[in-house]
Amino acid sequence: MSAAVSHPNPAGASPEPLVEASEFDLNYYGWRVAVAACFGVMVGFGSLFVYTFSVFVKPLGTEFGWSREAGSRGFAIAAVTLGASSPLLGRWIDRSGPRRTILFCVTVFSCGIASLALLRSGVWQFYVTCFVLGLVGNGAAHLAYSRSISTWFEQRLGTALALVMLGAGLGATILPLLAQALVSAHGWRIAYALLGGFALVLGLPLSFRYIRDRQARSPLNPQQPAVILSGTTWQQGLRSLAFWVIVAILFVSAISMNGAISQLSAMLTDRGISARGAALCASVLGGSSLLARVGVGRMLDRFFGPRVALAVNFITALGIYLLAHASTIPTACLSATLIGIGAGGEAALTPYLLTRYFGLRGFSTLYGLTWTFYAVAAAIGPVILGRAFDATGSYASLLVLLAAALAVAAAMNLALPKYPLRMISTDVAR
Repeated sequence: MSAAVSHPNPAGASPEPLVEASEFDLNYYGWRVAVAACFGVMVGFGSLFVYTFSVFVKPLGTEFGWSREAGSRGFAIAAVTLGASSPLLGRWIDRSGPRRTILFCVTVFSCGIASLALLRSGVWQFYVTCFVLGLVGNGAAHLAYSRSISTWFEQRLGTALALVMLGAGLGATILPLLAQALVSAHGWRIAYALLGGFALVLGLPLSFRYIRDRQARSPLNPQQPAVILSGTTWQQGLRSLAFWVIVAILFVSAISMNGAISQLSAMLTDRGISARGAALCASVLGGSSLLARVGVGRMLDRFFGPRVALAVNFITALGIYLLAHASTIPTACLSATLIGIGAGGEAALTPYLLTRYFGLRGFSTLYGLTWTFYAVAAAIGPVILGRAFDATGSYASLLVLLAAALAVAAAMNLALPKYPLRMISTDVAR
């Protein structure tokens, strides 16, 4: 049974009872942190910048005479910078906590997006802004928010992480439509200014009000026990076989999934499927990704994480194999559904497994390192698929090879040991 404590009322009224809820109760403060993080991720780098970028490529080219390649280099600069800076950003989070990092990065990121409204013809200004956005990007995305969430949850951590990752799916669904509507109605400059303002107004107040480690205690209940952030250092994590198994699986998965997703529309229309049918498959992939974020999170709370990862990776491998020969809309939609399960599930799997094997002491640094490998793999996938098509006129052989590689990588989950002792312990003495 939950214990009630009294909160002193300075006005002299009777004390208001505060119930120390568990993470299974909806009034548990950690769920407020998770919802705030969900909206923060929705307007962060992975959603607002990535999924609206294509909306602005053509208007910027028309305005300044930039080639499509020149404009796309900005995206590449941001992505490479994000991958390179994530370990350093993670180290900062481990040393000073996520709250301070998030508030700083959300402010810089939002203002950076808004500042694109002031672009002039020199493409260097665009590149510099993209560099800054990549530098702070993961401080306004999954990396920082996951650390805070992980201090609040033990038994419901998978569900909580899934709720946070759901923000990325919502952003991917809503923000491109919003950006296009703003560009069509008001032009690209106003669109950038409003999107930046939207990210600032939504992300900053919620993060300021709710995002904090449980170590800092809930502002609604100062009597609630804090936690001691235990676990391995990031140096010890790097010497662990489990870490490199997780990285290897993520690397192969990122190459396979990003390669398949980036070429999805092109390969389906090459096989006689209409552009509308290809768009339907892309929509199905996005929808299954959203559902998988929630479903995989719930499964992680009930089953051993590596077994869940094994199932998700095998499902993704099957989807890529089917896509290699999909020539009808039903088959293409089925393969897109299976790949979407992998894309959505992977988002929660990596941070969850890291907390279970290494605790929170060096979590953000290790998570940042996985982002570096993910960024490299995500860049390789589309390139090798495109090169395979240029060389052979088909994607099929390489997709089959990638599916087989991912199936082998999935089996590597069986090499992961049982979780060590609990990495998060309650500090009842404080």
